[in-house]
Amino acid sequence: MIPFTTAALPLFSPNLLQDLLDLLSYDFVRQALLAGTILSLVAGFVGYFVVLRHQAFAGEALSDVAFTGALAGAAFAINPLVTLLGVTVLVALAMGLFGERLRGRDVAIGTMLAWTLGLGVLFLSLFTANVSGAGTGFSGVAALFGNLFGVSVEQTRVIALAAVAEVATLAIIARPLLFASLDPDVAQARGVPTRALGLIFMALVGVTVALATLAVGALLVFALLLLPAATAQQLTTRPYAGLGLAALLAILITWFGVAISFYTGFPSSACVSLLGVALYAGVLGALRLRATLQSRASAAL
Repeated sequence: MIPFTTAALPLFSPNLLQDLLDLLSYDFVRQALLAGTILSLVAGFVGYFVVLRHQAFAGEALSDVAFTGALAGAAFAINPLVTLLGVTVLVALAMGLFGERLRGRDVAIGTMLAWTLGLGVLFLSLFTANVSGAGTGFSGVAALFGNLFGVSVEQTRVIALAAVAEVATLAIIARPLLFASLDPDVAQARGVPTRALGLIFMALVGVTVALATLAVGALLVFALLLLPAATAQQLTTRPYAGLGLAALLAILITWFGVAISFYTGFPSSACVSLLGVALYAGVLGALRLRATLQSRASAAL
């Protein structure tokens, strides 16, 4: 939550420039915007390929895995960020190894999800019984729902370094990955290492989910990873334009989510997620309305 009481929340005014200056005058807001922008950029890029490759279930499952990873660190007095990244990436790679085809992938994801959720229950029990309230600074609620306003400078540095590595890797594999995503059989026949690309990409998804958990939490990471990308794919069929648009939309909903949270006191993660849902629903509704109107106009002729 924002470090304000409800009575002390800044008031929103018609003077948008002054409101923006007030917003940026707080260190924790600037930190939230910086971390959120970096996370949103990576989530937009990676999420575009997640939607394109029909791996939405994998992204959702990894968000649950991320919570288990964070709890593992808390339960055993290890830095939760380290175990969050480690466990999520390892499970992502296991998902990639177990099944590449859609049917096999779903079975693999379900298997890994059942296993990690069982471990999560165990770690939650250990954390609640032995560690919770012992001054570790870890909150199970924060891991579930995230808090952009609580991201530290050190965490932002880790996010920035991981983001640079992710974007660089994605830039290198983007073209063959796009080919393998659109037509895996032809890509494999032409010598594209589809299995290796799939494993590298799943590792990128794991890192993205782990980092995005810090911003929107394990339960809501699905919104930041998939909704901007799904919206972008509704608006353009050009892959590289879609990549850029997905990143831009993710950044915008994060910025507006931070602003709404700042002025209302609502959780930042909820604001970001609800804006993502509203954006996707609005675009989908507008496109369907346009198609209906065009169909009626064509029928009238």
